[in-house]
Amino acid sequence: QVQLVESGGGLVQAGGSLRLSCAASGRTFSSYNMGWFRQAPGKEREFVAAISRSGGSTFYANSVKGRFTISRDNAKNTVYLQMNSLKPEDTAVYYCAASYQGVSSFHGEYDYWGQGTQVTVSS
Repeated sequence: QVQLVESGGGLVQAGGSLRLSCAASGRTFSSYNMGWFRQAPGKEREFVAAISRSGGSTFYANSVKGRFTISRDNAKNTVYLQMNSLKPEDTAVYYCAASYQGVSSFHGEYDYWGQGTQVTVSS
């Protein structure tokens, strides 16, 4: 079992930045590939970014590439999502997720999920 708790969401103006954190507890954090997903009202959950167990490989949705950076600190059992140049269309609830399988953009391959943190970008 892995428990995930996101933090760092909030209200920001377009062009601003936020850093989301996801703290993990339970089984060995470094055993899991980690991902960030988001879900806007009335839309399906979509992939944002993923990072491998060691942090050596990262993947991004095209919509956030060049603006968002995923990273992890295995010593602190935490994964981060640095979000820069935020746009109103980035408004969503952001979820972190842990996968014991491969690094994936498919939400069905993630085993554990946090409760989500709201990010609102005003124009």
